[in-house]
Amino acid sequence: MSSTWRVYVLAVVSFLVGTSEYVISGILDQIAEAMSISIAAAGQLVTIFSLVYAICTPIMMAITARLDRQRLLLGALALFVIANLLAYLIPGFEAFILVRIMMAIGAGMVVVTALDIAARISPEGKKAGSIATVVMGFTASLIIGIPLGRVAAAAFGWQSVFGFIALFGLLASIVLYVAIPRIQGDPPVPLRQQLTMLKDGNVLLGLSITFFWLGGYSIAYTYISPYLLDAAGIPEGILSIVLLVFGIASLLGSKAGGYSTDRWGVSRTLLGGMLLHISALIVLSLLVASTVHVAAVIAILVIWSFAAWSSGPTQQYNLVRINPNHSGVMLGLNQSMMQLAMAAGAGIGGAAVKHVSLSSITWLGSIGLAIAIIATMLLNVRMKAQDEVRSVSKTRANVS
Repeated sequence: MSSTWRVYVLAVVSFLVGTSEYVISGILDQIAEAMSISIAAAGQLVTIFSLVYAICTPIMMAITARLDRQRLLLGALALFVIANLLAYLIPGFEAFILVRIMMAIGAGMVVVTALDIAARISPEGKKAGSIATVVMGFTASLIIGIPLGRVAAAAFGWQSVFGFIALFGLLASIVLYVAIPRIQGDPPVPLRQQLTMLKDGNVLLGLSITFFWLGGYSIAYTYISPYLLDAAGIPEGILSIVLLVFGIASLLGSKAGGYSTDRWGVSRTLLGGMLLHISALIVLSLLVASTVHVAAVIAILVIWSFAAWSSGPTQQYNLVRINPNHSGVMLGLNQSMMQLAMAAGAGIGGAAVKHVSLSSITWLGSIGLAIAIIATMLLNVRMKAQDEVRSVSKTRANVS
């Protein structure tokens, strides 16, 4: 099997993991009703997953650093499948919380390992594109996974969603066992040393890019439906179509970001994507403040989504580039930062909607993007200067 098809298999696994995380939003009402709890209490299942994912992923990647990547992926996927099977079989809110914790631990390890493998098995010049494909699988879960989950829940009950995920996860395990080669793990990095890595200015700047880029996006995206209905004046009858178009644009942006990174490099792609991203948010804010045709708003939404997710695979590759000797650790830290950014963005957006106005969320998102752009420029300057120093040192060594 070629590396391209192996990457697509990894993208399917990424899709299953993403669906297990986000499908809760689509069946929240059914879970609340079945367990006799409030919507707010059911919503904590999302928060718990994000926090466990963020905290445990770097820890687990440090513990399992030496393991062969194929075995690690299969082991993490086995934990993920078991958790989904238990979610299908075991009733009760308290038990479901424990199951979600298991799910999050397995999911974090699966995604990071899948990204790591995708980068390793791909030839030079196609590594970022391979990461983009895996990221695209995760992104597709937001667009396809949630509505499919809603359909399955309506036909067979909400627990069936997790039963189907477990079944497809098991089938994916068999394919992965055959398709993915044995790949040596990384040198182990204890958690204390991982935290010490944060003292490295490049690592800190790299992770801050993730936080402010995705945090700025999350501030606006979390409340996109009420924003479009109440602030932008999108008719409710076409909202679902608009959101579908928004999602498709994110898939295309993710793939384009990987292609651009391989062709024109990390710096150009990352800066270009974020500059387009912030421009779209500002133009959207100005359009909403005036009386414009709905088509203009939709056009800017497509540009926003495309630009926002073009940065996804590029930033993943950017973190690997900063410390290639510990790619698994860097991807794990980045995944944690992504989860924290989404949680922080949602919280800031909620406070803004409550205390300022619904229309303020795009302006606040722009501020987050501006900080991410500054951090990217600083990182580029630092890395360029370090490369020059290494080049001079190498030249002197050769002369001597």
